[in-house]
Amino acid sequence: MAKIPKKTLEDLEYFEVLRQCSGFAITPLGKEACLAILPVIDENQLVDALNAVSEFKSSFENENRIPNHGFEPLISVFSLLSIENSVLDISVFRVIAANTDTTNVLLQFLEKFRTYYPTLYGYTDGLYVDKEIKKTIDGVIDRFGEVRDDASDSLYLIRKQIQQLRSKISSSFNKSLSQYQAADYLDDIRESVIDNRRVLAVKAMHRRKVKGAIMGSSKTGSIVFIEPETTNAQNRELQNLLFEEGEEIKKILSQLTDYFRPHLPYLKAQHEFLLLLDVVYAKARYAQEIDAILPEIDKKKRSIEYKKAYHPLLLQSHRIEDKVTYPQDVYLHPEKRIVVISGPNAGGKSITLKTVGLLQLMLQSGMLIPVHESSKACLFEQILTDIGDNQSIENHLSTYSYRLKNMKYFLRKCNVNTLFLIDEFGTGSDPELGGALAEVILEDFYGREAFGIITTHYSNLKALANELPFMVNANMQFDNKTLEPVYNLMMGEAGSSFTFEVAQKNGLPYSLINRAKKKIERGKVRFDATIAKLQKERSQMMKTGESLKEKETKAAVESERMEKMNVKLKAKLVSYQELFDHNQRMIVLGNKINDIAERFFENNKKRPLIAELLRAIETENAKRKRKTASVVKKEREIKKQLNEEVKKELVVVRKEKKKQKQTPAPSKPKTVLRIGDRVRMFDGRSVGSIDAIEKKKAIVNYGMFTTQVNLDLLELVEAAKGKK
Repeated sequence: MAKIPKKTLEDLEYFEVLRQCSGFAITPLGKEACLAILPVIDENQLVDALNAVSEFKSSFENENRIPNHGFEPLISVFSLLSIENSVLDISVFRVIAANTDTTNVLLQFLEKFRTYYPTLYGYTDGLYVDKEIKKTIDGVIDRFGEVRDDASDSLYLIRKQIQQLRSKISSSFNKSLSQYQAADYLDDIRESVIDNRRVLAVKAMHRRKVKGAIMGSSKTGSIVFIEPETTNAQNRELQNLLFEEGEEIKKILSQLTDYFRPHLPYLKAQHEFLLLLDVVYAKARYAQEIDAILPEIDKKKRSIEYKKAYHPLLLQSHRIEDKVTYPQDVYLHPEKRIVVISGPNAGGKSITLKTVGLLQLMLQSGMLIPVHESSKACLFEQILTDIGDNQSIENHLSTYSYRLKNMKYFLRKCNVNTLFLIDEFGTGSDPELGGALAEVILEDFYGREAFGIITTHYSNLKALANELPFMVNANMQFDNKTLEPVYNLMMGEAGSSFTFEVAQKNGLPYSLINRAKKKIERGKVRFDATIAKLQKERSQMMKTGESLKEKETKAAVESERMEKMNVKLKAKLVSYQELFDHNQRMIVLGNKINDIAERFFENNKKRPLIAELLRAIETENAKRKRKTASVVKKEREIKKQLNEEVKKELVVVRKEKKKQKQTPAPSKPKTVLRIGDRVRMFDGRSVGSIDAIEKKKAIVNYGMFTTQVNLDLLELVEAAKGKK
């Protein structure tokens, strides 16, 4: 258990958090267990507890919701079960059966989803699905809470006799009822029930004429209730049978109790599991209520990084009152292990200090805390607090004496594993003398490498925080214009108390404020004014920085957008240029063909027509080849650059390829063109047939005309018939 005094728990209102948390437990025993939670220091135990709560909280938000874990307490039963010859009640057996059934359902669920809930699954160690307990109890006790007739042979016979005897009693009573009704001895109500027995309602004047036992009379005495003689004898016999039935039931329950004595360790483990699950459930529901999460626990480096941290109690009360709660960012590192918070009263200094302390207590109690998900935390063996007035009337201690007593305790306990929290450090005495004493005490805490947060108005403590390397100033920001707190902690800078500014705002005469300023040292006024001025400039710089950052972000987004647009425009321009060039070539080619066609119609000569067509085609092909050559040249340059960039990677690949010898792929055989084959030029669409082949040229017949073409420029469309 962590060495945390009860005073610390009271100062930070820890028990109020437990009270709120316990309200979510679903069993009375779970509520008691929540109220008894105390912070721990065992890191492994604490991490398991936090992970369990985080897993249970996540189950509220997914489809694999953990089944109901409600149970009835059996602590008193365990002590009774350990006593020899003791007998458990029927209701106790029904609770055992119900708890076992609940445990079985949970065990099967956690086994199925062990990857989702590994920590909760770990809590099931030592437990197993036991179907015999419920089966045994159900074999003796029915769903109405009665011992079954077939629980034993003797009970079966006794109950059969009871049933038969009750039938006889009913028959004989009905017979007497009819007899005396006919004789007009009975009142209008005819019969009644006394002590669970049917009796005749006999008129008082005829009571001696009816044989039987008088069981009572009406208030007026006009009616006498008599049990018929025959029925009376049968009822005595029935009472004997009922007694025997009760004894047999006791015997059966005694045997059932003896059966469960060896199961006592399992029943205790089962009970502890269900109770633990109820506590974890309560913590998870409370975490859901305050939007709490599990921060990263830094096991190697002792540091606290609470981002957007909320005080849970303040958060809850403000929600009820529909008020805004301001989060704080607090950082404690080995390089900045003590924070001195200054600033005006009612600015939020004490709340910030209490927030850190309470969140640390909650975390070390296995509870999730309301911080940003990127927050980090660590564990402390001791958390010491000095918050509030705490003037002791009984011990005749003043505020300052009480605080000095606390400081004495701090000096005795404070070490490297301590987190100390002191509100209004040094107050209660002469400002200069008390400030000097506070300064040396703080230096002592600093020398012991303890972590801590203090709030103060003393200038010497602000100066000390600025001088020592592992101590840092912080201030609660204040609006200089409206003189209203903005509840924002600013690390790295001391804060002004705004004493005179606040006094002026509250209507104190300006002349009095001026007189007060003259009564104190000029240097102190200037120092406080300088701090106020720095705060104001810091605030303006922050606003300017945020504005510049916002503009920079917008400019970057706009630049990126413009760059993308520029790339698209360039691509479109290239595409349009290519399209334009292509269209121009097509126009020129079309004009040439048109001129050739006109000359052909004039002279009707084929050879000049074919020759000119071939020249036009060869010219176009040459242009295309030149263009292709330039494109290929560019591609080669790009490939050359890429090859140089991946040269190192290729060396590795080549080494691997040398190890894995691969046979080269067979080269595709070159197509041999023959007479009769249907062919076309590589970049043409017209298909013709080869009439003759001379050297490396072929005479191609296109139907309307024939032409001579190099074999290398032709591709096969369809082989001549008979050719394989």
